[in-house]
Amino acid sequence: MSTNNWNEEGQVWLEDHGLLDDDQVARCARADQGESFRSPVPTRMVSNGEYMPAPQTENQKKVEARIQDLSETASKKLGIDRRRFLAGTGGIAATFLAMNEVFGRFFSVSPIEMFEPEAYAQSGAPRDLFVFDDQLHMVRGSAPNPGGMLRAVAQGSTSGAATNPMNPRGLRDERGDVWGVWNPALVGLPNVAANAQIVQFIKDVYLDSQITIGLLSNVTASVVNLGAGQNRPPRNYKEAMTGELLTAAQTAAARNFVNEISGSTRMLAHGLLYVGKGNLAYIQEQIEQNKPDSWKGYNISNAAKVDNDPNSLMRQWRHDDEAVAYPTFELIEKNYQKLKAAKPGFNNICVHKGLAPGPPDPERGHPRDLPKAAKDWPNLNFITYHACIQPAFYMYDALQEVKSGKMRQGVPDISWTTEYATLVAPHKNTYAEIGTTWASSIVTFPTVAAHIMGQLMKFMGPDRIVFGSDAVWYGSPQWQIDAMWRFQIPEDLRKKYGYPEMTPDARRKILGLNSAKLYGINTTQNFKPVPKDYEKRMSKELKTIMELPGYTADNMSKFRKRYVEIGVERDNVRYGWIRTAL
Repeated sequence: MSTNNWNEEGQVWLEDHGLLDDDQVARCARADQGESFRSPVPTRMVSNGEYMPAPQTENQKKVEARIQDLSETASKKLGIDRRRFLAGTGGIAATFLAMNEVFGRFFSVSPIEMFEPEAYAQSGAPRDLFVFDDQLHMVRGSAPNPGGMLRAVAQGSTSGAATNPMNPRGLRDERGDVWGVWNPALVGLPNVAANAQIVQFIKDVYLDSQITIGLLSNVTASVVNLGAGQNRPPRNYKEAMTGELLTAAQTAAARNFVNEISGSTRMLAHGLLYVGKGNLAYIQEQIEQNKPDSWKGYNISNAAKVDNDPNSLMRQWRHDDEAVAYPTFELIEKNYQKLKAAKPGFNNICVHKGLAPGPPDPERGHPRDLPKAAKDWPNLNFITYHACIQPAFYMYDALQEVKSGKMRQGVPDISWTTEYATLVAPHKNTYAEIGTTWASSIVTFPTVAAHIMGQLMKFMGPDRIVFGSDAVWYGSPQWQIDAMWRFQIPEDLRKKYGYPEMTPDARRKILGLNSAKLYGINTTQNFKPVPKDYEKRMSKELKTIMELPGYTADNMSKFRKRYVEIGVERDNVRYGWIRTAL
């Protein structure tokens, strides 16, 4: 079909050939024209024209109506028009209140926050909050856009993708969307490789969020690209290095740069956990050359070299394999005894588990290999990334498990997180990291988020949960920090399942204090800011290491500063198609 599209340069309307046919367009309206009420958070699905938007659900209608009522009353009391009210913090508070009334009390917000910006700010993340982000990602400049799909799922339809890449079945989340936006700050931005490279990374993490210390992670490569669509597992770490998003050396270089220009410890770095006796020399090489602060591995990755045969392929691995994983753990523990004064977190074994539909095998991330390893290696800490959640990035199946009535030790059995929490509960050297698990549930599946946090606190306690954002896949991590600070487990769920309350003390532990203990960080020290002119301080050597020749300057901070100076208010306008008829 075709419709009209505005050409700013020519000041004329041009035909725009979208993917909706004429019959579909007849049942829709442009969001910027047909959406008469513009709330801070969309209350219906907005399509970019590449797919048919679903009709507004009954719950979405209730939320919208309640926001209208609250904003009408509050704006009159404040003596301002409703549009101006909705553009400020009062409008956001009204939205949280309405969502709590319809979906359950998931967010800590009070009515006074609609009237007093100071009250809204006071209820948000405190200025003195120590935040340790246990999982951050960036990519080297020569890589394509490996995080594009993850950015798309968080950004929504303005990402350029035709459909939600993590929801191929078109299933609706708790808000009624098949592609709900996780991070509103991403809407309308280009989804390009530069979003995940070092210049944008530093801005998103250190200038646009409250991150005090970030742990830069990396990924052990699982395949070697042979060209012509062919690939195979790598034979050794050198082959694997060609497919890594960020090498061990690049991870260390980025850490060193950030800490040098800030004059304090603002970033730590993972070493790459390639296990097996055939990789022991590389582990030692990383220790001596890159000085990692801890280790990151993937059971599901072909990262285990089980012998010294140069032609044998690396394979997947499990924690409790005495012949494969244990020699690596032994080498790390041996070095830890020498390095623990300078590297207190060197004994932290961080491993990705979950986000992997399929059979419950430890090689794919199932947790049954953890109890034995934790018992056999009491001087090592086993930090399980993603808290072992099995559904990949879209929590519809987890919500169905909650609704199914299937229980494990008195709580809904969510694959594989519930089993993980109960299995490792007795082992005090095990910790749950919530990167992506938190991001993919808190906005679109808050009931799942409530059960996950409730179960982790019930079985493991608030001292053994660590915050990770998996940024910058999903943009700046600030939205996740704000959500964690305001989030609470509804009282009815706490009473029914025995979940602890999310107190301010528990939030502070999860958001940073737990990781500070794991890495020996003195949280009272002076953490100096990363200078805003950081890009100018990047040497040619660093740009070469990060494979960033010719990288252009970032002007986003300048744009934002100018935006604030001229006093522009948020207009809450959405651009796309909304469903107006069945």
